Amino acid sequence: MDKFSLDTFQHTVDDVLLRHRSALDILTKLQESTSRVNRAVAKSITYCGCVKMNAEKQEIPRDASFSQLKEYMQNHLEGNLCEVCRDKIHHEISTNFFYITALCNLLTIDMDDMLTDYHQNHLNTLGKYGLL
Repeated sequence: MDKFSLDTFQHTVDDVLLRHRSALDILTKLQESTSRVNRAVAKSITYCGCVKMNAEKQEIPRDASFSQLKEYMQNHLEGNLCEVCRDKIHHEISTNFFYITALCNLLTIDMDDMLTDYHQNHLNTLGKYGLL
């Protein structure tokens, strides 16, 4: 089996996207798919209960350095996704990624180049400080 690549995925999305090729269609489908991701995560908490959310103020000592922040930050989730919720969220994120790719295609943005640039110029160069 050939190795799957981001470039292959981007070309496949361009080939299979037939109905929603206008900018407005893609933007609204992207927004809808983002909402579906949010809803699937929320339902894993409120309907299934496989994951619990315990959100509260992040307690960070005054003398903590910026590089130590990760040690004190919580994700507010307890438990693990069940197989049903994991599959649903997996599907919704995949659909969201499809519409992000469609938007990149519409704007002639090569995703591999974009992510390589982001990795080299933001994550590697600026590191944690670039995400403020």
